[in-house]
Amino acid sequence: FDTPLAENAMTGVAIGAALEGMRPVLVHARNDFLLLTMDQVVNHAAKWKYMSGGKLSVPLTIRAIIGRGWGQAAQHSQSLQALFMHIPGLKLVMPSTPYDAKGLLIAAIEDEAPVVVLEHRWLYDQTGPVPEGYYRVPIGQATVVREGEDVTIVAISHMVVEARKAADTLLAEGIEPEILDLRTLAPLDVPAILASVRKTRHLVVADHAWRTCGAGAEVAAVVAEHALDALKAPVRRVTLPDTPTPCAAPLEKMYYPGAAEIAAAARELVFSQKLSAAAPALDRRPAGKDQERDFKGPF
Repeated sequence: FDTPLAENAMTGVAIGAALEGMRPVLVHARNDFLLLTMDQVVNHAAKWKYMSGGKLSVPLTIRAIIGRGWGQAAQHSQSLQALFMHIPGLKLVMPSTPYDAKGLLIAAIEDEAPVVVLEHRWLYDQTGPVPEGYYRVPIGQATVVREGEDVTIVAISHMVVEARKAADTLLAEGIEPEILDLRTLAPLDVPAILASVRKTRHLVVADHAWRTCGAGAEVAAVVAEHALDALKAPVRRVTLPDTPTPCAAPLEKMYYPGAAEIAAAARELVFSQKLSAAAPALDRRPAGKDQERDFKGPF
């Protein structure tokens, strides 16, 4: 049913319904509007089970849209997943396919915890097989979209689509990328991330959100903490720049990274590592006018 434009109030009503045994699905047109509900979401929905010693549950599902569209600029185009990923007591899922969108939504509704479901508006024109019957996609379980040997691309939401496009470019250059779709940001599937990184020895994280303190930073920190010895080169993050979203179409086009930026980051990791490995042999050659180059690479 429709509600007044009172985001904090309608979220409070949904929390009350959840506490009384219902399983409400609350839809906010954009995740920007969730900023008006932070007291209800952070201090109530996420905390009641802990504060009641496990006696109360808040099986609330909140759907919201992230990402740009039609020049909507700084107040209606944000991707705020890092905010909700940071809150203990909340779960956060971000599907990238129609199949996962249905399966994760069903799992969110059935979960006893409050679950935020963020959907990128650029994914709404995606097509794919969706069973008519009942099925669940487990919350907290990433999936390998494409297996590879040379570099891991951990992608979030629409960046999975861009990572697939980047893979076509990289394959033509002799680079075999592995694409890992996180699907869930809280809880994070750490074992899947570490297993892939230990396999490929290189990591690119792609997220349509701001760079500083973002989901990509958390993934990079987890890998640095648990698998630093596996990395042959520093982690690369492909994210939005740390500025508000521009409105003008030319600036907006420059603002959003995609397949080209993902491919460039992966290419830099793999080729610069090969160049660094070759540098000692090259440095032992007698220096000539055509050999006076710096082979140390960026690392």
